[in-house]
Amino acid sequence: MKGARQVLRWSGVPFNAVRSETVLVPICPLDPTHLPALTQHLLSLGEHDRYLRFGYAATDEQIIRYLQGLDFERDEIYGIFNRDLEVIAMAHLAIMKGEGKQPSAEFGVSVCVSARGRGYGGRLFERAVMHARNQKISLIYIHALSENAPMIRIARKSGATLERDGSETEAYLRLPKRTLESRLSEVVSDQFAQVNYNVKEDSKRFWDFLAQVQEIRQGVRKARHQSAE
Repeated sequence: MKGARQVLRWSGVPFNAVRSETVLVPICPLDPTHLPALTQHLLSLGEHDRYLRFGYAATDEQIIRYLQGLDFERDEIYGIFNRDLEVIAMAHLAIMKGEGKQPSAEFGVSVCVSARGRGYGGRLFERAVMHARNQKISLIYIHALSENAPMIRIARKSGATLERDGSETEAYLRLPKRTLESRLSEVVSDQFAQVNYNVKEDSKRFWDFLAQVQEIRQGVRKARHQSAE
């Protein structure tokens, strides 16, 4: 019922005890050159997934406006790519800084259907937390529909404070101060992601070249066959 606000203090794993799984996941910081891949990813989301991600069933036009409004200088946009360099999961860390206000950030994430069940949403959140912490941001905020179980699970696992207000849930996670270890971890994470992306890019270029060669060969064979008739 609207107005009946419930505060849920999760006593699970504290933030500083959260650890990534054994397998490394390359998470790339994105820039405007990745907008086509981001557009393809978000437009591929179904109606219900758009509803969970944006809080409403966003139309294609609304998604395009959202993408056009991304501030890559202020915010951090992260992506996980498959072998075809398609974005299969993305996160948006919106930075909020104001005069006399405590620096904070809001986190949003989306994962395509084929890539779910691999913990990508949680990994993206960990990566966003790492950056926020290193930028001296002390609070991360998540606004989600209460039915968005994966997002709520991510917030709970991090040790965030959850406040439920009817169909909506807000989560607040206070971050510890940055350390030399956290700063080095971000550098290593970015380098690993860049190397992985470069390898995928080279591999895709190679296979695209082979596909073109095969297409040319088939065209030559077809032309020879027609000339022999």
